[in-house]
Amino acid sequence: MPKNVAAEYRAGRMSEFLRLPYGALEQAQTELRPDLDRVALAGALREYHRDLGTLDKNTEAALQKLEHPASRVVVTGQQAGALTGPAYSVHKGAGAALLARQLDSEAAPVVAIYWVASQDHDAAEVASTTLLDMSEQLHHLVLDVPEGVPIGRVPWQAGWTAQVLELLDSFDAPTEYGALVRARVEKAVQGGGSYADVFARLIHGLLSEAGLVVLDPLHPALARLMAPALARELENPLASSERIEDAAERLGAQGFVPQLRRPQGATNLFIEENDGQRRLLRFDGKTFSTPTQHYSKDELLALLERDPSRLTPAAGLRPIIQDTLLPTLAFVVGPGEIAYGAQLAEVYPLHGLQQPLLWPRLSVTWLEPNVARLLKRLGTTAAQVQADPAGVLGRSLAAERGSSALTAERLAAVNAQLDALTGEIAGLDPTLVGAAERTRQRTGARLAHLQKLAAHALARAENDRTGQLTRLQKHLLPNGVPQEREMNFLTYLLKHGETPLRQLLALDAGFVGEVEIP
Repeated sequence: MPKNVAAEYRAGRMSEFLRLPYGALEQAQTELRPDLDRVALAGALREYHRDLGTLDKNTEAALQKLEHPASRVVVTGQQAGALTGPAYSVHKGAGAALLARQLDSEAAPVVAIYWVASQDHDAAEVASTTLLDMSEQLHHLVLDVPEGVPIGRVPWQAGWTAQVLELLDSFDAPTEYGALVRARVEKAVQGGGSYADVFARLIHGLLSEAGLVVLDPLHPALARLMAPALARELENPLASSERIEDAAERLGAQGFVPQLRRPQGATNLFIEENDGQRRLLRFDGKTFSTPTQHYSKDELLALLERDPSRLTPAAGLRPIIQDTLLPTLAFVVGPGEIAYGAQLAEVYPLHGLQQPLLWPRLSVTWLEPNVARLLKRLGTTAAQVQADPAGVLGRSLAAERGSSALTAERLAAVNAQLDALTGEIAGLDPTLVGAAERTRQRTGARLAHLQKLAAHALARAENDRTGQLTRLQKHLLPNGVPQEREMNFLTYLLKHGETPLRQLLALDAGFVGEVEIP
């Protein structure tokens, strides 16, 4: 089985691929960025928030801190999902705000930034979301978002507002809590703008009081500040790809599966062409091209001068462009982004930078009261249910009946007896060693399979009677996906008011675990 980059990073074993070890906050705090014009950065963000309609007292206070010559940022980011997308989109922002609060000081202010991935053009990733109401009904919202167009260029449509409000009207939840969420949504869509703008306003509404500042890299004022780094990439457009591929080879040799591959001629730049589609640029040593058009370097530099938002970084360059713009102290990331980061440490020096500290994101599995009670009765955890829901329920039912037949301890005892028996047989006749071992392995595996079949049969029978398995799956594995990666955070605000948001913002910045909603 391939090794897991995120797990190895937490264990302190990725020093060859990541510049700073896990948790190295003290070292990260000593690395200043005197080269940045923080006043210009704060001014561009102020212009963006003024256009977005979110330049409130919280944002202004954060931007004033950012203007301090020793300021740093804790940055995170996510694609602009429907109604904020999966819950971890909100969790990431909360984690960044909590870490910034932990590190903040008057002498060296720390501001939390949420990078809205408005340049992304994968509609399938952002067009849908899932919510679960009080009647245990899953609501799956799907918006008809055009494919191939940067999400920050897609105008928010009145029809999408109607779909969202229709969902909220049919959602079984306390009226007063539903009204609060509806007000959040109406405020977000009333400002108009793009699909990404609505997402940004929702994130702002949830987390600006915690000090989080949203950032859209497609906004003209911010895109202008990133143009020099993109121009620098054009000077040697395959160097970053070569370093990414080198890291991929080294990762593969050590048993990891590289997340990024750069085929021959592929750059780390996209261009938004005249038809509105975002396409990867390739380079043959002289000319840049997409499947539809060719460009000289001078033409691309001229485009950067006219409209810098039309040249955008691919995944292998986006963190570097981000950290060229921002005085990044720590980058709050998910497991997949840690794997990306393991291939990017040597790309940073191409832009005169050092890779910042990667901080694994805060992770929460929400336990509503009925689920918390059920888990306690079963004597299990949400993580165990997510790994094997039917098995957990079946083993608990067997234990309630006084049977140990499905326990790991009973299987281990049988395997120990098999070990002893096959060992004795092999001792009597050495020619039977191989056959004895194969018999022991087959018998143990077959018994484990029988345990699984029995547990699942018990779970199905109980589910037919009480619906317990279905309930657990809807809450913890909606649509077969772990809760945090599928369920929308607004689910919990709709059913429990602002309590889950307060609970979230009371956690430690690196929290990983389950939180019971009272």
